[in-house]
Amino acid sequence: MSETAIKPRIEKIPLREQVLQKLPVLLVPVLALLGLVAIGNPASWLTLTVAGLAMGMMIFIMASGLTVVFGLMDVINFGHGAFVAVGAFVGFTVLAWLAGWTASPSVMLNLAAVLVAILAAMVVTGLLGYAFERVIVMPVYGEHLKQILVTMGGLIVAQQMIYVVWGPDELHISRPEAFQGSVVFGEAAIEKYRLVAVAIGLALFLAMRHVLKNTKVGLLVRAGVENGEMVEALGYRIRRLFLIVFMTGSALAGLGGVMWGLYQETITAHMGSEIMVLVFIVVIIGGLGSVEGCFIGALLVGLLANYTAFLAPKVALISTIALMVVILMWRPQGLYPVVKAK
Repeated sequence: MSETAIKPRIEKIPLREQVLQKLPVLLVPVLALLGLVAIGNPASWLTLTVAGLAMGMMIFIMASGLTVVFGLMDVINFGHGAFVAVGAFVGFTVLAWLAGWTASPSVMLNLAAVLVAILAAMVVTGLLGYAFERVIVMPVYGEHLKQILVTMGGLIVAQQMIYVVWGPDELHISRPEAFQGSVVFGEAAIEKYRLVAVAIGLALFLAMRHVLKNTKVGLLVRAGVENGEMVEALGYRIRRLFLIVFMTGSALAGLGGVMWGLYQETITAHMGSEIMVLVFIVVIIGGLGSVEGCFIGALLVGLLANYTAFLAPKVALISTIALMVVILMWRPQGLYPVVKAK
């Protein structure tokens, strides 16, 4: 080989830049420590922290699908809340049919009832997502204003369909026997259901991260987020990938609807549009298209909402908005943006 041959050179990221990239990961423990100092009582702090983590995990489940749809498809889907509401109603209907299982003292029967309800909700909302993408979203790819209008219209239609099928009244249902009550750690009482929500949310995050980082489908999704035209030029059918991602995001919203409904023990046709404010805040804080950023943003929102509700209830009303403003002043594109805002 000639001595003058040009060798590839890999640029090393400066240490300062590496530290800045890792900083958002520290926000959650820092906020938890600040909460401990402000609250003072370790038992109250532990109860509020687990409640905040559970709330954050449920918001993450609903927001994770939306952020990937944003990133890959460049679709502003204001109808995402429809899948949350439909998922909750389907899940509650299944749980009502399985009332004998949920009222049983058997933990296995309780878990089986919840799993069947979640599976039914995800299947229905996934299929609804298929129809939503084909009929409403596909004709307006690349046209953001029309996307906002038609997806809002889709959300309203879905709410009216819920009125037709389930009626206008809110539905109440108790959690399965095994998920009721609290576990006592020292002087802190922690609801069992919140521990379940934390476990499910964490498992989902790890599963999504594994799929996106270590599988071919995940590689195509990440490549599609970076440069969809290049993926299509390599022979992959990007539109089919769009559809799969949209259906998966819709199914995750259905799962989140069941989890949120069991958390509140009451559901309404408008619950999807009401929770969408928090979902959009989490997506913006995390950065468009980023699952990791969405996860950190959801935990920050959940913890801050619970801490401020305990310390200063009036401030809690604006705490999440204030958090978003502070994060965007620090990082205008969000914590870990995959797609740059246009």
